[in-house]
Amino acid sequence: AKSIRRVYSSEEVMGHSLVQEFITEDYKAAVQTVLDQALKGAETENFEFPLVTKAGAHIQVLLNATTRRDEQGNVIGVVGIGQDITARLAQEREYSKLIDSANAPIFGVDTFGRVNVWNQCAMKLVGYTISEVMGKNLVQEFITKEYRAAVKAVLDKALRGKETANFEFPLITKNGVRIEVLLNATTRRDEQGN
Repeated sequence: AKSIRRVYSSEEVMGHSLVQEFITEDYKAAVQTVLDQALKGAETENFEFPLVTKAGAHIQVLLNATTRRDEQGNVIGVVGIGQDITARLAQEREYSKLIDSANAPIFGVDTFGRVNVWNQCAMKLVGYTISEVMGKNLVQEFITKEYRAAVKAVLDKALRGKETANFEFPLITKNGVRIEVLLNATTRRDEQGN
């Protein structure tokens, strides 16, 4: 991969301004702020920004900026640890497209039960648009009263890593029609396994 990207050698970058020479114009101020904060002792984790390769390609980098100190504890610089996440982001976009275009209704909730995934099929079946459901509490706002506790228990189990298959419950569409839904609840984790 390095030969394809034609990476810079150490000699080509040492003594050069990271922000001015290697960061895209729209991110220069933000990256400079992260570095300035690290020089003041405020470290930054998981900051995403584009970086320009020697070949002129833009890659996405996940940066952790840490204050560098000498033996006496004086700040002497910043250590930046960056990870190329370009492929991961492309994979996430592909995953999102697959979910959105699936011929089965797919929804997701965060750890607080708020809707964070709502595909096109769910929208067609239930009648609520993505903007109408995103961030709303799925159980409290879209599940019939008599099934709220049971659906919440299934979702809570999934959030703890215990999957449920073929759980049937009624859902009321935007037009007030009661439909029966078969739910398969699975845990969704981030790259750290959370």
